[in-house]
Amino acid sequence: MIRWGLIGASTIAHEWVIDAIRVSGGEIVSVMSTNAERGRKYADEHAIPHSVTTLDASFSEQPIDAVYISTTNELHKDQVLAAAKAGKHVLCEKPLATSLEDARAMVEACRAANIVFATNHHLRNAASHTAMRDAIAAGKIGKPLAAKVFHAVYLPPHLQGWRLDRPEAGGGVILDITVHDTDTLRYVLGDDPVEAVAFGQKSGLAKEGLEDGVMGVMRFKSGLIALFHDGFTTKYSETGFEVHGTEGSLVGHNVMTQKPVGTVILRNADGESELKLDHKNLYETGLAKFHAAIAGDGRPAASGEDGVWSLAAGIAVTEAARTGTAQKINPGL
Repeated sequence: MIRWGLIGASTIAHEWVIDAIRVSGGEIVSVMSTNAERGRKYADEHAIPHSVTTLDASFSEQPIDAVYISTTNELHKDQVLAAAKAGKHVLCEKPLATSLEDARAMVEACRAANIVFATNHHLRNAASHTAMRDAIAAGKIGKPLAAKVFHAVYLPPHLQGWRLDRPEAGGGVILDITVHDTDTLRYVLGDDPVEAVAFGQKSGLAKEGLEDGVMGVMRFKSGLIALFHDGFTTKYSETGFEVHGTEGSLVGHNVMTQKPVGTVILRNADGESELKLDHKNLYETGLAKFHAAIAGDGRPAASGEDGVWSLAAGIAVTEAARTGTAQKINPGL
Protein backbone atom coordinates (compact mmCIF):
# COMPACT_ATOMS: atom_id res chain seq x y z
CA MET A 1 0.00 0.00 0.00
CA ILE A 2 1.59 3.27 -1.17
CA ARG A 3 0.70 6.15 1.18
CA TRP A 4 0.09 9.45 -0.60
CA GLY A 5 0.05 13.11 0.27
CA LEU A 6 -1.71 15.51 -2.09
CA ILE A 7 0.08 18.82 -2.59
CA GLY A 8 -2.74 21.04 -3.79
CA ALA A 9 -6.50 20.67 -3.31
CA SER A 10 -7.04 20.70 -7.06
CA THR A 11 -9.83 20.05 -9.52
CA ILE A 12 -7.83 17.42 -11.42
CA ALA A 13 -7.23 15.47 -8.24
CA HIS A 14 -10.94 15.75 -7.42
CA GLU A 15 -12.09 14.64 -10.86
CA TRP A 16 -9.49 12.01 -11.74
CA VAL A 17 -6.43 11.36 -9.62
CA ILE A 18 -7.86 10.62 -6.17
CA ASP A 19 -9.97 7.76 -7.52
CA ALA A 20 -7.07 6.53 -9.68
CA ILE A 21 -4.72 6.38 -6.69
CA ARG A 22 -7.24 4.37 -4.69
CA VAL A 23 -8.20 2.01 -7.51
CA SER A 24 -4.50 1.37 -8.14
CA GLY A 25 -3.90 0.30 -4.55
CA GLY A 26 -2.81 3.57 -2.94
CA GLU A 27 -4.00 5.24 0.23
CA ILE A 28 -4.39 9.02 0.49
CA VAL A 29 -3.24 10.16 3.92
CA SER A 30 -3.27 13.95 3.65
CA VAL A 31 -3.95 16.97 1.48
CA MET A 32 -2.05 20.26 1.64
CA SER A 33 -3.73 23.59 0.92
CA THR A 34 -2.40 26.94 2.09
CA ASN A 35 -6.05 27.82 2.75
CA ALA A 36 -6.89 25.89 5.91
CA GLU A 37 -10.66 26.10 5.45
CA ARG A 38 -10.47 24.92 1.84
CA GLY A 39 -8.14 22.09 2.83
CA ARG A 40 -10.43 20.85 5.62
CA LYS A 41 -13.48 20.95 3.36
CA TYR A 42 -11.62 19.16 0.56
CA ALA A 43 -10.38 16.47 2.96
CA ASP A 44 -13.90 15.91 4.29
CA GLU A 45 -15.40 15.68 0.81
CA HIS A 46 -12.85 13.07 -0.27
CA ALA A 47 -12.56 11.07 2.96
CA ILE A 48 -8.91 12.09 3.43
CA PRO A 49 -7.92 11.78 7.10
CA HIS A 50 -5.69 14.85 7.40
CA SER A 51 -5.42 18.35 5.95
CA VAL A 52 -2.29 20.50 6.41
CA THR A 53 -1.21 23.95 5.29
CA THR A 54 2.56 23.56 4.82
CA LEU A 55 4.99 21.28 3.02
CA ASP A 56 6.82 20.52 6.25
CA ALA A 57 3.59 19.26 7.77
CA SER A 58 2.91 17.13 4.70
CA PHE A 59 6.22 15.34 5.15
CA SER A 60 6.43 15.13 8.92
CA GLU A 61 3.00 14.85 10.54
CA GLN A 62 1.94 11.57 8.89
CA PRO A 63 3.99 8.85 7.20
CA ILE A 64 3.72 9.07 3.41
CA ASP A 65 5.64 7.44 0.56
CA ALA A 66 4.69 9.65 -2.39
CA VAL A 67 3.20 13.02 -3.28
CA TYR A 68 1.00 14.18 -6.12
CA ILE A 69 1.72 17.83 -6.95
CA SER A 70 -1.09 19.69 -8.74
CA THR A 71 -0.57 23.27 -7.64
CA THR A 72 -0.06 26.11 -10.13
CA ASN A 73 3.04 25.71 -12.25
CA GLU A 74 5.31 28.32 -10.67
CA LEU A 75 5.12 26.45 -7.35
CA HIS A 76 6.20 23.04 -8.68
CA LYS A 77 9.97 23.46 -8.43
CA ASP A 78 10.19 24.24 -4.72
CA GLN A 79 7.63 21.57 -3.89
CA VAL A 80 9.43 18.88 -5.89
CA LEU A 81 12.80 19.81 -4.38
CA ALA A 82 11.29 19.61 -0.88
CA ALA A 83 9.79 16.20 -1.64
CA ALA A 84 13.11 14.95 -2.98
CA LYS A 85 14.89 16.18 0.14
CA ALA A 86 12.32 14.31 2.25
CA GLY A 87 12.79 11.14 0.17
CA LYS A 88 9.25 11.04 -1.21
CA HIS A 89 8.40 9.76 -4.68
CA VAL A 90 6.82 12.43 -6.90
CA LEU A 91 4.09 12.55 -9.50
CA CYS A 92 3.94 16.14 -10.78
CA GLU A 93 1.48 17.85 -13.06
CA LYS A 94 2.63 19.32 -16.34
CA PRO A 95 4.29 21.57 -17.21
CA LEU A 96 6.92 20.65 -14.66
CA ALA A 97 7.96 24.28 -14.21
CA THR A 98 7.94 27.65 -15.94
CA SER A 99 11.60 27.44 -17.00
CA LEU A 100 13.84 24.70 -18.34
CA GLU A 101 16.48 25.48 -15.73
CA ASP A 102 13.97 24.76 -12.95
CA ALA A 103 12.68 21.59 -14.63
CA ARG A 104 16.19 20.19 -15.07
CA ALA A 105 16.98 20.98 -11.42
CA MET A 106 13.90 19.01 -10.38
CA VAL A 107 14.98 15.98 -12.41
CA GLU A 108 18.51 16.14 -11.02
CA ALA A 109 17.31 16.43 -7.40
CA CYS A 110 15.02 13.42 -7.72
CA ARG A 111 17.73 11.39 -9.42
CA ALA A 112 20.18 12.22 -6.63
CA ALA A 113 17.59 11.24 -4.03
CA ASN A 114 16.95 7.92 -5.85
CA ILE A 115 13.19 8.49 -5.95
CA VAL A 116 10.67 7.93 -8.74
CA PHE A 117 9.84 11.19 -10.49
CA ALA A 118 7.04 11.22 -13.05
CA THR A 119 5.16 13.79 -15.11
CA ASN A 120 1.39 13.36 -15.29
CA HIS A 121 1.13 13.19 -19.08
CA HIS A 122 -2.01 11.09 -19.01
CA LEU A 123 -2.48 10.82 -22.79
CA ARG A 124 0.39 8.32 -23.03
CA ASN A 125 -1.93 5.92 -21.24
CA ALA A 126 -4.70 6.05 -23.84
CA ALA A 127 -5.36 2.76 -25.63
CA SER A 128 -5.65 4.69 -28.90
CA HIS A 129 -2.14 6.10 -28.69
CA THR A 130 -0.56 2.82 -27.65
CA ALA A 131 -2.29 1.10 -30.57
CA MET A 132 -0.99 3.77 -32.96
CA ARG A 133 2.52 3.44 -31.53
CA ASP A 134 2.40 -0.35 -31.94
CA ALA A 135 1.08 -0.12 -35.51
CA ILE A 136 3.89 2.26 -36.49
CA ALA A 137 6.51 0.05 -34.85
CA ALA A 138 5.11 -2.92 -36.77
CA GLY A 139 5.56 -1.07 -40.07
CA LYS A 140 1.85 -0.77 -40.83
CA ILE A 141 2.24 2.69 -42.38
CA GLY A 142 5.87 2.49 -43.51
CA LYS A 143 8.08 5.44 -42.65
CA PRO A 144 6.13 8.18 -40.83
CA LEU A 145 6.29 11.46 -42.76
CA ALA A 146 3.70 13.77 -41.21
CA ALA A 147 1.35 14.05 -38.28
CA LYS A 148 -1.61 16.22 -37.25
CA VAL A 149 -2.89 16.90 -33.75
CA PHE A 150 -6.26 18.60 -33.23
CA HIS A 151 -6.51 19.48 -29.56
CA ALA A 152 -8.64 22.62 -29.61
CA VAL A 153 -11.33 22.41 -26.92
CA TYR A 154 -13.43 24.69 -24.75
CA LEU A 155 -12.05 25.44 -21.31
CA PRO A 156 -15.06 25.21 -18.97
CA PRO A 157 -15.68 28.08 -16.54
CA HIS A 158 -14.66 26.11 -13.44
CA LEU A 159 -11.18 25.55 -14.96
CA GLN A 160 -10.58 29.03 -16.34
CA GLY A 161 -9.13 31.11 -13.49
CA TRP A 162 -5.34 31.22 -13.45
CA ARG A 163 -5.00 29.49 -16.83
CA LEU A 164 -6.40 32.63 -18.45
CA ASP A 165 -5.06 35.47 -16.35
CA ARG A 166 -1.74 34.54 -14.72
CA PRO A 167 1.24 34.44 -17.07
CA GLU A 168 3.61 34.14 -14.11
CA ALA A 169 1.91 30.85 -13.22
CA GLY A 170 2.42 29.44 -16.70
CA GLY A 171 -1.08 30.22 -17.91
CA GLY A 172 -2.20 30.14 -21.53
CA VAL A 173 -3.03 27.37 -23.96
CA ILE A 174 0.54 26.49 -24.96
CA LEU A 175 1.85 25.39 -21.58
CA ASP A 176 -1.52 23.80 -20.80
CA ILE A 177 -2.24 21.85 -24.00
CA THR A 178 0.64 22.05 -26.49
CA VAL A 179 2.89 20.30 -23.99
CA HIS A 180 0.45 17.36 -24.07
CA ASP A 181 0.59 17.30 -27.87
CA THR A 182 4.37 17.18 -27.75
CA ASP A 183 4.48 14.32 -25.30
CA THR A 184 1.87 12.32 -27.19
CA LEU A 185 3.74 12.82 -30.47
CA ARG A 186 7.02 11.72 -28.84
CA TYR A 187 5.34 8.63 -27.38
CA VAL A 188 3.53 7.55 -30.54
CA LEU A 189 6.36 8.31 -32.97
CA GLY A 190 9.36 7.36 -30.85
CA ASP A 191 10.90 10.60 -32.13
CA ASP A 192 11.87 13.98 -30.67
CA PRO A 193 11.01 17.50 -31.91
CA VAL A 194 13.86 19.82 -32.82
CA GLU A 195 12.22 23.01 -34.13
CA ALA A 196 8.88 24.84 -34.04
CA VAL A 197 7.03 27.64 -35.81
CA ALA A 198 3.68 28.94 -34.57
CA PHE A 199 1.05 31.66 -34.55
CA GLY A 200 -0.71 32.46 -31.29
CA GLN A 201 -4.23 33.79 -30.97
CA LYS A 202 -5.64 36.13 -28.34
CA SER A 203 -9.37 36.01 -28.95
CA GLY A 204 -10.41 37.66 -25.69
CA LEU A 205 -11.06 34.70 -23.42
CA ALA A 206 -7.55 34.82 -21.96
CA LYS A 207 -6.39 37.98 -20.23
CA GLU A 208 -2.97 39.57 -19.70
CA GLY A 209 -1.90 38.92 -23.29
CA LEU A 210 -1.96 35.13 -22.94
CA GLU A 211 -2.76 32.96 -25.95
CA ASP A 212 -6.08 31.11 -25.89
CA GLY A 213 -5.41 29.54 -29.28
CA VAL A 214 -2.33 28.45 -31.22
CA MET A 215 -1.50 26.75 -34.51
CA GLY A 216 1.94 25.64 -35.54
CA VAL A 217 4.29 23.02 -36.90
CA MET A 218 7.08 21.05 -35.27
CA ARG A 219 9.91 19.38 -37.13
CA PHE A 220 11.25 16.13 -35.66
CA LYS A 221 14.70 14.51 -35.75
CA SER A 222 13.59 12.04 -38.41
CA GLY A 223 12.42 14.86 -40.69
CA LEU A 224 8.73 14.29 -39.91
CA ILE A 225 6.65 17.45 -39.63
CA ALA A 226 3.67 17.70 -37.27
CA LEU A 227 0.82 20.21 -37.41
CA PHE A 228 -0.94 21.15 -34.17
CA HIS A 229 -4.01 23.23 -33.32
CA ASP A 230 -4.73 23.92 -29.66
CA GLY A 231 -7.38 26.15 -28.15
CA PHE A 232 -9.52 27.05 -25.16
CA THR A 233 -12.31 28.59 -27.25
CA THR A 234 -13.71 25.92 -29.59
CA LYS A 235 -16.96 24.67 -28.08
CA TYR A 236 -17.98 22.32 -30.88
CA SER A 237 -14.80 20.84 -32.31
CA GLU A 238 -13.65 17.25 -32.00
CA THR A 239 -10.12 16.19 -31.18
CA GLY A 240 -7.95 14.03 -33.37
CA PHE A 241 -4.50 12.61 -34.02
CA GLU A 242 -3.27 11.49 -37.45
CA VAL A 243 0.00 9.99 -38.62
CA HIS A 244 0.72 9.59 -42.34
CA GLY A 245 3.49 7.40 -43.69
CA THR A 246 4.93 6.10 -46.93
CA GLU A 247 2.68 3.02 -46.86
CA GLY A 248 -0.41 4.09 -44.97
CA SER A 249 -2.18 6.40 -42.54
CA LEU A 250 -3.53 6.21 -39.00
CA VAL A 251 -6.52 8.44 -38.24
CA GLY A 252 -7.64 8.83 -34.63
CA HIS A 253 -10.97 10.48 -33.80
CA ASN A 254 -11.74 12.00 -30.38
CA VAL A 255 -8.54 10.64 -28.84
CA MET A 256 -7.01 13.77 -27.26
CA THR A 257 -9.17 13.56 -24.18
CA GLN A 258 -9.07 12.52 -20.54
CA LYS A 259 -11.80 9.96 -21.17
CA PRO A 260 -11.08 6.40 -22.39
CA VAL A 261 -12.83 6.87 -25.72
CA GLY A 262 -12.11 7.30 -29.41
CA THR A 263 -11.38 5.26 -32.53
CA VAL A 264 -8.35 4.72 -34.76
CA ILE A 265 -8.61 3.80 -38.45
CA LEU A 266 -5.71 2.24 -40.40
CA ARG A 267 -5.69 2.96 -44.13
CA ASN A 268 -3.16 1.27 -46.41
CA ALA A 269 -2.95 -0.86 -49.55
CA ASP A 270 -5.07 -3.54 -47.87
CA GLY A 271 -7.95 -1.11 -47.41
CA GLU A 272 -9.41 0.41 -44.28
CA SER A 273 -9.70 -1.24 -40.88
CA GLU A 274 -10.39 -0.13 -37.33
CA LEU A 275 -7.73 -0.91 -34.73
CA LYS A 276 -8.87 -2.89 -31.72
CA LEU A 277 -8.66 -0.70 -28.61
CA ASP A 278 -8.76 -1.94 -25.03
CA HIS A 279 -10.04 1.27 -23.44
CA LYS A 280 -9.19 1.75 -19.77
CA ASN A 281 -9.10 4.74 -17.42
CA LEU A 282 -5.99 6.71 -18.39
CA TYR A 283 -5.17 7.89 -14.89
CA GLU A 284 -5.63 4.45 -13.35
CA THR A 285 -3.24 3.05 -15.94
CA GLY A 286 -0.70 5.75 -15.14
CA LEU A 287 -0.98 5.29 -11.37
CA ALA A 288 -0.58 1.53 -11.71
CA LYS A 289 2.68 2.10 -13.62
CA PHE A 290 3.84 4.62 -11.02
CA HIS A 291 3.18 2.20 -8.15
CA ALA A 292 5.00 -0.55 -10.05
CA ALA A 293 7.99 1.76 -10.60
CA ILE A 294 8.18 2.43 -6.86
CA ALA A 295 8.28 -1.33 -6.36
CA GLY A 296 11.18 -1.56 -8.82
CA ASP A 297 9.10 -3.02 -11.64
CA GLY A 298 9.47 -0.87 -14.76
CA ARG A 299 9.25 2.89 -15.14
CA PRO A 300 6.47 5.45 -14.87
CA ALA A 301 4.41 6.21 -17.95
CA ALA A 302 6.09 9.61 -18.42
CA SER A 303 9.33 10.37 -16.60
CA GLY A 304 10.68 13.68 -15.37
CA GLU A 305 12.88 13.78 -18.45
CA ASP A 306 9.76 13.42 -20.61
CA GLY A 307 8.34 16.41 -18.79
CA VAL A 308 11.45 18.45 -19.58
CA TRP A 309 11.07 17.59 -23.27
CA SER A 310 7.44 18.73 -23.41
CA LEU A 311 8.26 21.93 -21.52
CA ALA A 312 11.14 22.66 -23.94
CA ALA A 313 8.71 22.37 -26.83
CA GLY A 314 6.13 24.55 -25.08
CA ILE A 315 8.69 27.28 -24.43
CA ALA A 316 9.88 27.11 -28.05
CA VAL A 317 6.31 27.37 -29.38
CA THR A 318 5.63 30.33 -27.07
CA GLU A 319 8.72 32.14 -28.33
CA ALA A 320 7.95 31.25 -31.94
CA ALA A 321 4.47 32.73 -31.62
CA ARG A 322 5.86 35.84 -29.92
CA THR A 323 8.62 36.54 -32.42
CA GLY A 324 7.31 35.10 -35.66
CA THR A 325 10.53 33.10 -36.07
CA ALA A 326 11.41 29.41 -36.02
CA GLN A 327 12.72 28.28 -32.63
CA LYS A 328 14.97 25.35 -31.77
CA ILE A 329 13.70 22.82 -29.24
CA ASN A 330 16.49 21.79 -26.86
CA PRO A 331 15.70 20.31 -23.43
CA GLY A 332 19.36 20.45 -22.40
CA LEU A 333 19.32 16.95 -20.91
